[in-house]
Amino acid sequence: MASEQFGGATEADLQAALRGDEAGFVVVYRSVHPGLLRYARVLAGDDAEDVCAETWLQVCRDLGSFTGNLDNFRGFVARVARNRAIDAARARGRRPTGLLPVEEIDELHPTVAASSEESALTSLATEEAMRLIADLPRDQAEAIVLRVVLGLDAKTSAAVLGKRAGAVRTASYRGLRTLQERLRAEDSGPNKTIPQ
Repeated sequence: MASEQFGGATEADLQAALRGDEAGFVVVYRSVHPGLLRYARVLAGDDAEDVCAETWLQVCRDLGSFTGNLDNFRGFVARVARNRAIDAARARGRRPTGLLPVEEIDELHPTVAASSEESALTSLATEEAMRLIADLPRDQAEAIVLRVVLGLDAKTSAAVLGKRAGAVRTASYRGLRTLQERLRAEDSGPNKTIPQ
């Protein structure tokens, strides 16, 4: 089940949040926010944290009118984030070119203690993956982050992007193929010798 894959929030947590239960909202927030931040970094670069803050403000404001399940909620939050990122880009008058490193959010799983080395390697791998994704054409990058990082299905991703599900599947497929080709090219690059 997708909700278990992404931070452990359940439908019951979402329903509690929708009823105004703070603990339920905290569980849902902690489940959704890490992927949302990564998505915002692809869309807004240096403005990602501001975009996320604006997103959560709007989500809280509109929470009472939301209906649907946890997957619909993640799609709703992604759509709000996309709109806030577009607003931020308009305000800047230019498209972002940089990408901030992805932060580790270990507090989501306090019972799983990873070693410092594992945490550093995971952080580097995540940062590198997000950098590679951000270098793709925007439609491909968005499709991959929505499908893989946020775990949305093609239909929900299409609703977020204002496209058809087939177009989202095609964009994510093309983006993943491009990533694969780039990784192969990096792996088969000239061997570097270590000076002695």
